[in-house]
Amino acid sequence: MRRIFFVLLLLPALFTMPAFAQVPGAQIDVKHYTFDIKLNDADNNIEGKATVSVRFLNGAEGFSLDLVKKNAEGKGMLVSAVTENGKPVKFTQDDEQLKINTRAYKGNTRDYTISYSGIPADGLIISTNAFGHRTFFGDNWPNRAHNWLPCVDNIADKATVDFIVTAPDHYQVVSNGLQTEEKQLDGKLKLTHWVEAVALPTKVMVIGVAEFAVDRPGDVNGIPVFTYVFPESKEVGFKSYAVAKNILPYFIKNVGPYSYEKLANVQSKTIFGGMENASAIFYFEESVKSPDIEELMAHEIAHQWFGDGASEKSFGHLWLSEGFATYMTNLYLENKYGADTLKTRLIGQRKKVLDFEKGRLTPVVDTAVKTKFMQLLNANSYEKGGWVLHMLRRKLGDDVFWKGVRNYYSKYQGSNANTDDLRRVMEQTSGKDLKPFFTQWLRNAGHPNLAVSWKYNEKDGYITINVTQNQAYVYNLPLEVSVDGQLLTVPVKEKSTTARFRVKAKPADVKVDPNINLLASFEEKR
Repeated sequence: MRRIFFVLLLLPALFTMPAFAQVPGAQIDVKHYTFDIKLNDADNNIEGKATVSVRFLNGAEGFSLDLVKKNAEGKGMLVSAVTENGKPVKFTQDDEQLKINTRAYKGNTRDYTISYSGIPADGLIISTNAFGHRTFFGDNWPNRAHNWLPCVDNIADKATVDFIVTAPDHYQVVSNGLQTEEKQLDGKLKLTHWVEAVALPTKVMVIGVAEFAVDRPGDVNGIPVFTYVFPESKEVGFKSYAVAKNILPYFIKNVGPYSYEKLANVQSKTIFGGMENASAIFYFEESVKSPDIEELMAHEIAHQWFGDGASEKSFGHLWLSEGFATYMTNLYLENKYGADTLKTRLIGQRKKVLDFEKGRLTPVVDTAVKTKFMQLLNANSYEKGGWVLHMLRRKLGDDVFWKGVRNYYSKYQGSNANTDDLRRVMEQTSGKDLKPFFTQWLRNAGHPNLAVSWKYNEKDGYITINVTQNQAYVYNLPLEVSVDGQLLTVPVKEKSTTARFRVKAKPADVKVDPNINLLASFEEKR
């Protein structure tokens, strides 16, 4: 996703951590959800019926789903019934969870239907757009789905999903997967059924319900690409969003097959700049006019591979989603516009990292954050994560780097990975020990601050380059220095390093890190 900080400031600071699944000690693995949702124009109440297919990982006398209960302000969901095969099942509901009392054996797969209703406290944004028209948009990241859907609201649990939406018939509905049914009902209502056959985490399971103008700018490798915009934005939106069909082939070619049945790009009311919902990406309302729409779309489309297809195991490894999307955007733009575009972007992204670290010093892999996941939407997860991938690319070379990326995606497509999983794939691909590299750049806070000086000796024709690491942690890194166009590499491994190189003449032009390949700050001295 892309950040919009002025919006995030309006959000509650705390997003509580729901029940875990597919982690040590988990009781269940959800295999499939069917969410039958009824919307109306009279008020913000929704009626829901969720059928959840559960596989028991251990014998149990019951299990829990995440669901926010109706509170004193009248926001939240109230469960009226739970059934299995039409028979009532006992349950209790507390502030954050629905506890279902049922006896099951290890390996059992059972279906439970939960009937509920209420006004979503969050997660499903019910509001009006800039043109005064009512809209409904799912906005679940990081774990806000359980404000309106009974689920295991954790990225470690992936499941297939159906959304069956009944709403006034002046609305169109977009969701994950493919639309399999749309039919008129009595009372000026319409039922729309979407089916997603690829397992997803709840963070990217959504519906968008609004009055839309819909376009199909093209297909890519048999994958239909759609545009959904508000009718008043039709002229500008159809034109600006059409760039998606040119972005998709780049990632298919370089990373691997696209996982989903279609790609829809949707003008929405998301609180983020863009939200990478699987096969149905939501963009902020003014995105149709944004001069940066190509960059934004490249970022969100890259997430279809990194974050959606191959998801992080926990939010402490968010850089596997946001860092990858940031750098894949850089690579797409480099491929289209040239190496200078990449350098310019890397300079700006390096500055963001250095500025961020002036106020907060934490490692990229930030497992200390247990609940307030919004604070992970920072320069560590995005720009520094992207920079680490850039330095890894330079360390391994383009061919090995891309092969490693493809191997990583192929192995974890449809499942979850952490930072060590990526490291092991890259080690197997390259034949190199990458643990020191991953440790210093991802598990250590801060960055190298290098004091660089040089001196030329006319007698022997050598230039002596001195490098001092001013920070406490000592990095092992290659520092490139250009001397009159001759590229030299200083292997910096100690607190102080001295290297001598023969040059053709007294240097007239010395540049430190001329190709923008090192995440560091520099103090250059003569």
